[in-house]
Amino acid sequence: MPKSLDEIFENDDFGLLDSEKNQSTLKSDEDRLIDSFEEINEFFEKYQREPSKNSMSEYTLFSRLNEFKSNEERKGVLKPFDRYNLLGEYKTKYTSIDDVLNDDVLSILDSEGDTSIFDFKYVSENTTREKADYIAQRKSLSEKDFQKYELMFKKVHKELKEGKRKFAEFKNAEKNLKEGNFYLVDGMLCYLEVSKAEEVVKEKDGVRIDGRTITIFENGTISNMLFRSLGKAILKNGKLVTNSDEGIEKELIKNSGVVMEERESGWIYILKSKSKNPLISNINNLYKIGFSTKPVNERIKNAQKEATYLFDEVELIASYKCFNMTTHNFEKLIHRFFAEVCLDIDLYNPENERYTPREWFIAPLNVIDEALNLIINGNIVNYVYDKKSQSIILKK
Repeated sequence: MPKSLDEIFENDDFGLLDSEKNQSTLKSDEDRLIDSFEEINEFFEKYQREPSKNSMSEYTLFSRLNEFKSNEERKGVLKPFDRYNLLGEYKTKYTSIDDVLNDDVLSILDSEGDTSIFDFKYVSENTTREKADYIAQRKSLSEKDFQKYELMFKKVHKELKEGKRKFAEFKNAEKNLKEGNFYLVDGMLCYLEVSKAEEVVKEKDGVRIDGRTITIFENGTISNMLFRSLGKAILKNGKLVTNSDEGIEKELIKNSGVVMEERESGWIYILKSKSKNPLISNINNLYKIGFSTKPVNERIKNAQKEATYLFDEVELIASYKCFNMTTHNFEKLIHRFFAEVCLDIDLYNPENERYTPREWFIAPLNVIDEALNLIINGNIVNYVYDKKSQSIILKK
């Protein structure tokens, strides 16, 4: 029979006393920070260069790396993982307690001497400065709670790389800071899930919009920061992320601000001509972008007789039901945006009357879809169509 604890542990032939440490699968803020830097390392390993600011798909990594370079605290955490010296030199000021004590040139750490500096003789004890009624809290989400957002962020990164989303200059928070949108802040994506912004009256500032938000960051943290604070952060060092070209019809309904039964405006549609006229059939990427107050199939059934359809049959490429949309404004905006690539041709009917159709444009279909999406989210004012590259680019 064992006489001591050592003998008990030594004679545990079946390992009954062995214990395994519980390993947590939850990631800390530091783990997520390191993971985000590893993405930059992997990019460098693949392309043998740093991310470029000139590429939309690389801009997130470019901004993130710049933020790491300028943040000494984060640089200190990440430097041990900086396999390719992407962060540059990092020097630790203090290596021991003695270094700290020896660097106390102002004798701040001395416990003796004149302490009168801490005696407030001329300052009222009860200050008139207002205290913040509430301070924004930013905390980590559990892995389970963050899982759905992580999938969303991965999808946004993928769509940015594919060109379905783009970074745009952020202006006017009151108009462009909206629930359900993504933004870039200090090289990190964030998602505005809830905005409780409303008009509030400030004595000095008059009426302005403010309120709490629920904002999710891609490093797994959640914040209830103020609407205006988030807007200022994006304005200072951030970008707006445009919506993808998926679900345009859904976005049209959502952004109309009314339920479907209130007022149906009509349909935005995209058509392709079936004309065999060489002047038309030889043009690649020729599409008509129009608006109809009645179902599109009904509207185009007599296309062969109408100049607006080039006196021939057409193929319906896409249509989107809209609500509370002003037809004139939409058509005016589309014409202005694609003015450089508007079809310039004269057609004649059987009576030899001349017509010049103006709703046909020479542009790739994916670019037209992107333009419609930019109109929906209100960001088209920040872009122009570049005829040479056949793409939508930021205004200079």
